[in-house]
Amino acid sequence: MSKQKVIVLAVRNQGLSVADAARRYGVSRRWVHELLRREATGGIAAVEPRSKRPLSNPRRTDDVVTARILALRQELQTAGLDAGPVTIAWHLERENLPAPSTSTIRRILHAAHLITPEPKKRPRTSLHRFEAHQPNETWQSDFTHWPLADGTDTEILNFLDDHSRYLLACTAYRPVTVIAVVTTFLTAAAEYGLPASTLTDNGMVYTTRLAGGKGGRNAFEHQLHTLGITQKNGSPSHPQTQGKIERFHQTLKKWLDGQPRAHTLEDLNEQLGKFRHIYNHERPHRALDRRTPATAYTATPKAEPVGARQGDHWRQRIDRVDRFGKLTLRHAGRLHHIGIGRAHAGKHILMLIHDTDVIISDTATATGEIIRELTIDPDRDYQSRQRKTPRS
Repeated sequence: MSKQKVIVLAVRNQGLSVADAARRYGVSRRWVHELLRREATGGIAAVEPRSKRPLSNPRRTDDVVTARILALRQELQTAGLDAGPVTIAWHLERENLPAPSTSTIRRILHAAHLITPEPKKRPRTSLHRFEAHQPNETWQSDFTHWPLADGTDTEILNFLDDHSRYLLACTAYRPVTVIAVVTTFLTAAAEYGLPASTLTDNGMVYTTRLAGGKGGRNAFEHQLHTLGITQKNGSPSHPQTQGKIERFHQTLKKWLDGQPRAHTLEDLNEQLGKFRHIYNHERPHRALDRRTPATAYTATPKAEPVGARQGDHWRQRIDRVDRFGKLTLRHAGRLHHIGIGRAHAGKHILMLIHDTDVIISDTATATGEIIRELTIDPDRDYQSRQRKTPRS
């Protein structure tokens, strides 16, 4: 029985005066009178302790905002996008709705049973984060697998700016080859400028440094060396070095899981184009202080490789060596014939051209073997294999 009930019954049933009851139970006479008033108007149950919760709360989240928070959670999860409190707050602000604090949004989601507790993770204080200071200071690259509707495996090649998380390229291949890496890299460089450095794992499409010295540089390594770009590779069996792009693959696959399964490579690349726009322009990033990658990428000046020739001067061409072991290339309006050798007749090759400098790679080999390098002599129609530089 509560103390309030005891006081009332002592006065009503035992004949104690108000002063005696107040003295015995250590309360004021005013409080005894208030309890007797409540009992007289509402019965003995009315004297029970009441909630101390205020009748109104000026900081209470508006019902409209609460409903929109719950709706956004569902919409973002259905679309395969991040649906955490930070992202929800960002979307509320874009819709000109008052965004509560992220802790308030989290409480609303908890109350609606929309948050599933996760196992304890490694504390953030134990992690050492490395981030480039400028856009284009470092591009990370890697690829991940994704099946088509019929189970056919594809490989999605990505280039991600380390500073801003801007997704520079996201293209599906079957499979990813050295030539795919080179052409994707040059396409991105033509649009965004050359990076000062790249960071990748030690896959053969990126480097042959762990191949026991066989074959020399591959086409990607050669291209970076020619452009004056620093190439960085993570330590073997240590994927944390490429942690940003490894984490990005989780975001990409979560979004793809929310889409209809693509039937063809073309369908998948169409989906990836849509995802790239959403990721860069419509999705705030927690590590970027709730900015989008596009905002972060354009906020500061871009880094450049020292003394490098910029990507928009480079062009590329896929061709086939004719039966006489030759290729053709038009330069300054004049057609030139390039000797490759009959041993390469019929091969599909990649030509990377910068002004008069040409690098020719075999597209059929795993490492994109360099077949020939030359500088076009504008005074000669035929560029023989014996002459690699113009006559002085």
